[in-house]
Amino acid sequence: MTGTGTPLRVGLVGYGLAGSVFHAPLIAATDGLVLDTVVTSSPERREQARAEFPDVRFAASPDELWQRADSLDLIVIASPNKTHVPIATAALKAGLPVVVDKPIAGSAAEARELAALAEERGLLLSVFQNRRWDNDFLTLARLVAAGELGDVQRFESRFERWRPQLKGGWRESGAPEEIGGLLYDLGSHVVDQALVLFGPAVRVYAEADVRRPGAETDDDTFIAITHANGVRSHLYASATTAQLGPRFRVLGSVAGYVKHGLDPQEADLREGRRPGGGPGWGLEPESLWGRIGAGESPLTGGGHPVETEPGDYPAYYAGIATALREGTAPPVTAHEAAAALDVLEAARRSAREGIVVTLGVRS
Repeated sequence: MTGTGTPLRVGLVGYGLAGSVFHAPLIAATDGLVLDTVVTSSPERREQARAEFPDVRFAASPDELWQRADSLDLIVIASPNKTHVPIATAALKAGLPVVVDKPIAGSAAEARELAALAEERGLLLSVFQNRRWDNDFLTLARLVAAGELGDVQRFESRFERWRPQLKGGWRESGAPEEIGGLLYDLGSHVVDQALVLFGPAVRVYAEADVRRPGAETDDDTFIAITHANGVRSHLYASATTAQLGPRFRVLGSVAGYVKHGLDPQEADLREGRRPGGGPGWGLEPESLWGRIGAGESPLTGGGHPVETEPGDYPAYYAGIATALREGTAPPVTAHEAAAALDVLEAARRSAREGIVVTLGVRS
């Protein structure tokens, strides 16, 4: 637990897409947190960071942070996936609380080892699952909690894109140590959301394909989860979808909910817009609201529109600041991330072997 008063000083490891677009702006927008140090050896990325955060300090490697651990209050790891476990381990051993971008690790076992180390040291360990604060997910969670769909029977969730040309980089690498591919990238989001809404998975089936010429790892993936409560989740993550489906289609015993389009927060962050910079953060126009109803397609006027909740990525780091100051649980735990990795590992095995994988439910 850290006392109130001066802002908590954050060291951010990595200033690529995750660090520059998501973590740094959200940290800076959070009362009680200050971006103290960015770890990057790239002169271009240092200039990029300095332009937005003139007072930020720099380090060339994470090792420099451990040498002055007493001047920092939190480490955020936004570096490539293969570095998450070793850097998080070093940070915890240096006595520093840690936030890790998803996926926390390449395996559930590694995630649980990190969780055990954090618990042994009495330190916060959390995973950045920002999509829990997407506008559509918050809206769906409200509808489910209120019973407006009745008993949910099937949850369809899609992160689909049309990117027929490879972009390159470690995310598209087939090297196992890189932990690349859509299964562990977008799959981390759709699986986490399904588990948050409908609880533990007991069976997993998956299909993972490499569609694009020159691609080395999965770029078109489907995951089917049977939850312990009987709900079935059908999850899609694809970079090769020429016609995009609904973001959510959720079918219940009373009604269904269909929502198209993506939460606007990522696009706003990429464009340089910032939380707190004006009214309307996380809002979308009425034309994009989902519809709830039964018996007719929403595309032909079935059902009625449901106002979309505002998206709220800033809530994640607000929760982290509260957890550090008050000793409460973080907004996402390492054990929750490990449960999602159980599903991702089962999905990888299922796709490879063409089988349904049964999971035991942990207490």
